[in-house]
Formats: sequence, structure tokens, C-alpha cells
Amino acid sequence: MRIDVITIFPELIESFAAVSLIGKACDDGLLAITTHDPRQEATDVHRSVDDAPFGGGAGMVMKPEPLFATIEQADCPRPVIYLTPSGRRFDQATARELAAGDGLTLICGRFEGIDQRVRDELVDDELSIGDYVLAGGEVAATVVIEAVGRLVPGVLGNAASVEEESFSHGLLEYPHYTRPAEFRGWQVPDVLRSGDHARVDRWRHAQALLTTARVRPDLLAERGGLDKSDRKVLAEFGLLDQLPPGFGSDDSS
Repeated sequence: MRIDVITIFPELIESFAAVSLIGKACDDGLLAITTHDPRQEATDVHRSVDDAPFGGGAGMVMKPEPLFATIEQADCPRPVIYLTPSGRRFDQATARELAAGDGLTLICGRFEGIDQRVRDELVDDELSIGDYVLAGGEVAATVVIEAVGRLVPGVLGNAASVEEESFSHGLLEYPHYTRPAEFRGWQVPDVLRSGDHARVDRWRHAQALLTTARVRPDLLAERGGLDKSDRKVLAEFGLLDQLPPGFGSDDSS
């Protein structure tokens, strides 16, 4: 999979892409991450990529010429995605959607953003990683690269991992434990040491339901609240009374 990143700070992306899971995927030829610095396409002596906004106001705006030239010269893969707080929310479903393709291009804005003509004529999609403002799009780009890149076939050693993690089934993930079975008096739940794999699966589902109800009730609402089978498995492990307010015994969230 090819991921191109348009940024005036290519070293930020390159250092990220050289290590850990993403770095190994690049070394193995599963990912190809390339940076393009629009300053290289600027035509003035100062390599300017920004200018004052028409109509006045604080800050500077990234100019259209260097961005158009960069994307056109590099023959960047589609979709071209602008990372901006005003974009649609980036989530696991979007990561899966992008990972199913052959490539994508990320535009990292700076200053007050990029000229609207770039957004109108070059950009295919706009994504936001959260309701806050960063100094630029580079941190957001690394989030998208990792979330998408780890879903590319072969990148994760165990493909089943992505099927059991948070958001895979509209729920947050269940708790994990490893050795030792006892640490400072705290015990690993007996069910995980029972060898009863069906009961372990039910326990994990119950824990995922409880965690989601506590932390992200909106996710439960999106899947229609708690149904009878959900309540049954919560009751099996004595977790019904641990549900937060709003999750009554007979009603959905």
C-alpha cells in the first residue's frame, strides 16, 4: 500500500515511519510511505508556501500553487485527504475503508489551513482525528498511517488481532491479563484460567459490554442498546448491577 504525505516537515513523518510496526511493514515491502515537501515547488527566493488571507484576519494560509504542483508532479494516489478539524470524524470504520484500497494521500495543513481552491479541486475527503486544534496535520497523519497501515494484510503477525479489538463489533475491548496469575495480592479472574473457552468468550463479551456502557454509551446506543442476550451474559457474571445509570433492567440505553 502506498501512502503519500504532503508536509513542510517531512522529517516528522519519516522518523515515525522508520520505527515499530509501521517501520517493519515498510522494510518488508507491505507499506510505502513517501513524503513531499511543497516548499520544493515554491517559485520565489524564500520558498514561500503561505500568504496573508484575503479579507484580512489573523494567521497565514497555505498557497494553492505549491500544493497543486506537488500533488500533480508526484502523481499522488487517490483518495487525496485533507486533515482538518472541520473534516468528518476518523474512526475504525474509516480506517478499514481506507485499508481496503491501494493507497492514499494525506495533506498536512499548517497556519490557518490551506487555500479553499485546493480543497475544492484536489481534495477527495477531509478527516478529523478529534475535536481539538493542532499546530499542523503531521500528528494527525501519523494517526491515520498507523490505524490504516496495521490493517493492511500481513502487517500484523496475527490477523485475528484486528477482529477482537475495540470497535470491531461496536464495543470497546475486554480486559487483558498475563502472567503471573497473582501479583501483589491481585488475582487474574478464575474464568480465564478455567480452560472453558466458551465461558471465557462469554466473560469477555460481558466485560466489553460493561466497559462500553461505562465509557462510551454512545456506541451501545448506535447498536440499539442492550438486548436480552446482552443482559443474559451480564447477569451470568453478576455485572448487571454494575451498569451505569440509564441502563435499566428492561430498557435499552
